[in-house]
Amino acid sequence: MPGPLDGIRVVDFTTMIAGPYGTMILADQGADVIKVEAPLNSDHARRAGYGQRHFSAAFVNNNRNKRSIAIDVKQPDGLTLLLRLVETADVFVQNFRPGVMKRLGIDYDDLCEVNPKLIYLSMSGWGEEGPWAHKPVYDPIIQALSGLASVQGGSDDARPRLIRTILPDKLTGITAAQAVASALFARERTGEGQHVRLSMLDSIVAFMWSSDMGSQTFIGKEVDIAAAATFIDLIYETSTDYISVSVMTNDQWHNLCAAFDKPEWLADDRFKTPAGRDRFANERLELIQSVLKTRSAEDWLERLEAAGVPCAPVLKRHEMIRHPQVEASGVVVEVEHQHAGQLRQARNAARFEGTPTEMRHSAPHLGEHSRKLMDELGYSQLEQDRLVDSGVVASSIDA
Repeated sequence: MPGPLDGIRVVDFTTMIAGPYGTMILADQGADVIKVEAPLNSDHARRAGYGQRHFSAAFVNNNRNKRSIAIDVKQPDGLTLLLRLVETADVFVQNFRPGVMKRLGIDYDDLCEVNPKLIYLSMSGWGEEGPWAHKPVYDPIIQALSGLASVQGGSDDARPRLIRTILPDKLTGITAAQAVASALFARERTGEGQHVRLSMLDSIVAFMWSSDMGSQTFIGKEVDIAAAATFIDLIYETSTDYISVSVMTNDQWHNLCAAFDKPEWLADDRFKTPAGRDRFANERLELIQSVLKTRSAEDWLERLEAAGVPCAPVLKRHEMIRHPQVEASGVVVEVEHQHAGQLRQARNAARFEGTPTEMRHSAPHLGEHSRKLMDELGYSQLEQDRLVDSGVVASSIDA
């Protein structure tokens, strides 16, 4: 049985990571996602970072299960082709700066005229309003302004630090996929399409509020300088390697003290309650670190696991993919890309028992499906040849 979004067509007018990652989630879950790129200015991710045989890792890891058509929408015939494609679509996703779509003649008002039931998702860096709405933006810029870099630094007095993965980009992509699914569900009830707006800034601010904005939650009682819960990460040195240990409940604290053979910690007034352990977190974690340095990682992990204390080794990337739990989950899979060769990728994280997801096909060459899609839209062979020969459409079949 196909994925849960089988029968839904998405026109993907996005580039880089946030948009393509979000639409790939939809593609993995069964949607027919058609990636639209310009013939002479394709998605920059095609040329970024590690790669082989004309495919970068950034591109293949964010664009599988999609079909590709390359259209110059600045040309009248290209715009006509895109509008014919939109007529057949359920969803249109774009992640260009505010105003670009209007100049191209493909903003929400333009496209809902040809398809009133269309779900149109606009992704941007800052949103459509405000003094920064038209500024260019990348992931670290959002981390800086949103307060995320300050949170990662540990406190307002510490040096801000970036999270060393593009969290705002990827979280915005996940939020986009969830928003599209909700809008499609609403359309099932009302029969009406709608414009959904999403910014990277909004995505991160909303994400942070669940755990990192307590100092700003109670109006009239805000804390101007947010202090760190602790200046020590829950990553500890042992005599051989790094491990992570985390205790929350009283039972876990008691079990940790037993595994460490430190009954005196239980009698310490600072640590008798969860509130006390939070208040004296630095002192508590320093004590834990001093003990963990006395034995090997393997020894401590065995002892702590036997005691029911949450713990894990700190793995490098090449170690993670071979860990027994990761292997048991099946989240990392090996697939054959018809052009780039054998790949290792992560499958879609959600597992649907009745409508399982699958990797139907690999990330496409630029314009790999241009001819096929024009066939589906009723273009004759003569019309296709004219569009390709004039440069309005690029087709890898003709390369």
